[in-house]
Amino acid sequence: MYAFSRGFMTDKKKIKVLLVDDEPAILAALEFLVKKEGYQVWKAGDGEHALRLMEAERPEVAVLDVMMPGMDGFELARRIRNDERFNHTRIIFLTAKSTQSDRFEGYESGGEVYMPKPFDNDELINTINEVVEFG
Repeated sequence: MYAFSRGFMTDKKKIKVLLVDDEPAILAALEFLVKKEGYQVWKAGDGEHALRLMEAERPEVAVLDVMMPGMDGFELARRIRNDERFNHTRIIFLTAKSTQSDRFEGYESGGEVYMPKPFDNDELINTINEVVEFG
């Protein structure tokens, strides 16, 4: 079931989404999709920058790549999950790493959803809507 189909409506303009990916073209495409849906968007190209944005903006959703220089997405998710200030943040992994063990590590590190790249635009937006609406 997709979010908003039960008549629940969230004011998307108030919802903050953090996008984290080290590929500028992917980050730009994600930003376009998520802003078009009406959400506020912040972007980071690495884990350290993402943590600074987490502290400053306290987003409701974080969409994380796994393979990034320095801190990978799994470590970033663990840091988010280990900080009480971010208990409300829902984590979606969007990554080319798609083996069963990768998925397991994604869920173990705190992700609610694990989506492989390449991704379907509508599926990603529906997933964001669902985690916003239903947690």
